[in-house]
Amino acid sequence: MEDKEIIALYLSHSQQAILETQKKYGYLCKRIVSNVLTCNEDIEECLNDVYHALWTAITAKNANIDQKLSAFLCKIAKNHALKKHHYNVSQKRNPNMSVSLDESELSGFMPSGADFTFEVEDRETAKYISEFLRTLKFADRNIFLRKYFVGDSLASIMKTFRFSESKVKSSLFRTRNKLKVYLIEKGVEL
Repeated sequence: MEDKEIIALYLSHSQQAILETQKKYGYLCKRIVSNVLTCNEDIEECLNDVYHALWTAITAKNANIDQKLSAFLCKIAKNHALKKHHYNVSQKRNPNMSVSLDESELSGFMPSGADFTFEVEDRETAKYISEFLRTLKFADRNIFLRKYFVGDSLASIMKTFRFSESKVKSSLFRTRNKLKVYLIEKGVEL
């Protein structure tokens, strides 16, 4: 089913919308959430929250989602998973959990005071990052997104793209450096 048809189901308040979303994007959402959370109960709870958030987000006023439904849904999934992770860790409810994003890799060139781990709050910086990602080659963009947005491990990325560890690491290194230069050129204070 096409995204426009799924959105139409949401607008008509059809329960089928959730089922079609799960059928088309369920694996992707679960993968994003599972890369942040480890407890099956937390994952299932988070996925329910994601679909509920999507249900309430798509209304007649904002039916023209300015991005693909998959990107919109992934953003919701990542944010909900990170909120749940933060909740678990902040009260030391599950100390074995760890965030998929290694802060040390990006901390040298994210805007001062920005907490990229939980959400880039500065919309202008987010816009620049999005613009930058569109300039990258397919493989470099997807490696970067798989590592820092989806939260995949190096091993998973290597397997998916059939690249060596050094190729994946060098792609990430080069992309981070290019992003740093790009943000400086756009006037973002690092």
